[in-house]
Amino acid sequence: MINNIKCPNCGHEFEPNDAIRDQVKKELNSKAEEWKKEKDEEFKKKEAAYAKQLSEKDNELTRKLAAEKEAITKQLKDQLQQSIAADYANELAMLKDKTTTSEAKLKEAQQKELEYLKKEESLKEKERELELTIQRKTVELRQSLMEQIQKEEKEKGNIKDQEYQLRTRELEKQIEDQKKLVDEMKRKAEQGSMQLQGEVQELILEELLRSTFPFDKVEEVGKGVRGADCIQTVRNQFGIETGKIIYESKRTKDFSNEWIEKLKADMRTLGADVAIIVTQTLPKDMQQFGEKEGVYICTYMEVRSVALLLRNTILKLFDAKKSQENKGDKMVMLYDYLTNNEFNEQWKAIREGFMSMKLSIQKERDAMEKLWKSREKQLEKVLLNAAHIRGSIEGIAGSDAVNMNLLEDDNNSLLED
Repeated sequence: MINNIKCPNCGHEFEPNDAIRDQVKKELNSKAEEWKKEKDEEFKKKEAAYAKQLSEKDNELTRKLAAEKEAITKQLKDQLQQSIAADYANELAMLKDKTTTSEAKLKEAQQKELEYLKKEESLKEKERELELTIQRKTVELRQSLMEQIQKEEKEKGNIKDQEYQLRTRELEKQIEDQKKLVDEMKRKAEQGSMQLQGEVQELILEELLRSTFPFDKVEEVGKGVRGADCIQTVRNQFGIETGKIIYESKRTKDFSNEWIEKLKADMRTLGADVAIIVTQTLPKDMQQFGEKEGVYICTYMEVRSVALLLRNTILKLFDAKKSQENKGDKMVMLYDYLTNNEFNEQWKAIREGFMSMKLSIQKERDAMEKLWKSREKQLEKVLLNAAHIRGSIEGIAGSDAVNMNLLEDDNNSLLED
């Protein structure tokens, strides 16, 4: 069918209308919603994975720092204990070997013990500083990791927003392209439809002429052939050709004066007696069918009457021309026919039928007028009594107490009269 559109991908045929645009838009919006939902779920999964990864890195870093701290502490303690134990062992050996060691050496040993205690205290202080440094580095590393992850997530969010905007623009572009495609197809379909409507009007005009004038010859002018759309050859009751009428069918929004000149040229070429333009839109200076510059113009609703009138004119002109031949003999024959008994009896029968119908109509009219007059008197009597009752009730209860109107409010004047 001309109004159907075939999809170039699947071969499906459909009729372009306003529902296509809504369906395509609905499908694209649905796809956009599904794509957004998938991206949101993917973002949540990645966010959970990053959080888990951060927690694992934090736990692993804490374990490494604790192990490193424990190893350093153990190493320092071992070294210090070994050094102190060696020094102390040497001193004890020297004290045992030299019982006569002077008090100065004892003081030196005490001094060394004091230094040992100080070294132990210093080692503890260094251990505390190392632990504090490790905690600071852990906090800084965690903060750096958090900032890096947030930066990466922000960049990914921006990329996601850009992808969403690009996808949205792409869907909007697809909708706009589909809308333009539908509008173009509708325009092409309307152009084909207008051409088809014109051809259909030509065919209907030909069928109308053939059915109205079955004795005449109605010919269609082929497509691409210069000339009118249709030619009617008028024949009388004896089958004799008496003249030609040509028709031009137009179904447009505006009337063009060029059609008149073209049809007049076609009329001269074809030797036609009358030319008729059947148009949907009449000229601006015409309200109904009429004659303009030697061409008759009418609408499709008027073409039957106009064609009948012009055809009868052609037949009468042909008969008038024929009547001029042997005019004297025909006048004698006509006088004999009008004065003979057969014509008088036929005319008498027609007159009697006419008078009978006239008398019957007059009797029916007299009977109906009598009946109407009787009903009118009855109605006047009813209205008069109703007016008396209404006046009595209004005098007792007031004019607004009871609605006594027999007619509508607009016809209350009948009761008041």
